[in-house]
Amino acid sequence: MAPLPRILRNSSIPRAPESALQGSRRAVEDQLKICGHKRDSDVFELFLSQKELTEVIDLSRFKKLKYLWLHHNKLQGITFLTRNYCLTELYLNNNEIFEIVGLHYLPSLHILQLHHNELRNIDATVKELKGMLNLKTLSLYQNPLCQYNLYRLYTIYHLPGVELLDRKQVTEKERRSMITIFNHKKAHIIQSIAFRGKADTSWNPKSPFKQKSSQRLPSDFAFANNVDKTVFDDPEDAVFVRSMKRSVMAITSMNWDTVPTRDEKYLEEKGTEPAQMLTVTLR
Repeated sequence: MAPLPRILRNSSIPRAPESALQGSRRAVEDQLKICGHKRDSDVFELFLSQKELTEVIDLSRFKKLKYLWLHHNKLQGITFLTRNYCLTELYLNNNEIFEIVGLHYLPSLHILQLHHNELRNIDATVKELKGMLNLKTLSLYQNPLCQYNLYRLYTIYHLPGVELLDRKQVTEKERRSMITIFNHKKAHIIQSIAFRGKADTSWNPKSPFKQKSSQRLPSDFAFANNVDKTVFDDPEDAVFVRSMKRSVMAITSMNWDTVPTRDEKYLEEKGTEPAQMLTVTLR
């Protein structure tokens, strides 16, 4: 029996197709010629979009690369970007990327476009982006992970530095909402501080509901005592007591029904009694 061809015997070894890397290398060299760069240190940007790329050669030789366009290709990973520390803008949208391992090596990244890809694990994706303190603009829409019903608030909570998410400005209302949803203890402390009370660190949002007792004044409470410093266990009791301490306000107005009109004065249908005043007292 004739021996199998060498190409069949070695076909089980997984490796990137040589033609794919050659196509990537050719695309890079074409861009260098178009821009007229002769030295790698002069390269600040590379436009490699719409090249049908499935693989990209190692770009670590471009130490000062700041802008990289790779959108509308067929990439599945980004392992070629582990040493481009000066990269500030990266466009990877409209690919087939299913993981972004290696992005945390890019501390200078300011804009990251990842929409229209195959990212499914929201925890792994957010974990990879957590170390990017300079990341301000991020797009992840049209990825499977966006089907998570709290995807936007979850991303905002774990990436507080992001200001523009999926082309929408992050609002203060969203930041407050994410604290309430994902950090119950912090939300409880904020509410306690607002009422000058002590936070119960053992509070558990999953604990069964307890019926609150009816509001009543403490035994040592005295009206009109502005120096009273009673500590309340329930903030709602503090609000109730505060309302009872408000100063009495009186509003006085003229009772115009007792004031004679010009015709009445002329006909003398009303006496000369003085006009009456109405006083309303509020607390």
